[in-house]
Amino acid sequence: MTKLKLGPIADDKPVKVTVELPAALHRDLTAYAEVLARETGQSVADPVKLIVPMLERFIATDRGFAKARRTKPAGPEPRNPG
Repeated sequence: MTKLKLGPIADDKPVKVTVELPAALHRDLTAYAEVLARETGQSVADPVKLIVPMLERFIATDRGFAKARRTKPAGPEPRNPG
């Protein structure tokens, strides 16, 4: 069994997102969806639905981001004058 970074995709309300992907990335998403479907037994009709869980996984496992988030000063973001 292949160890993928993603597990089954939660059945959530669809949200429309418009994004342009390079053709090679779209082919990779489609291939990933096919492998994920074989591994989980859950088909992914639209490979674009992989983008959110992939981004969530990426952010959750990015140590640099986690560290920066922990060291972020409390309070509102500073505004640019202008």
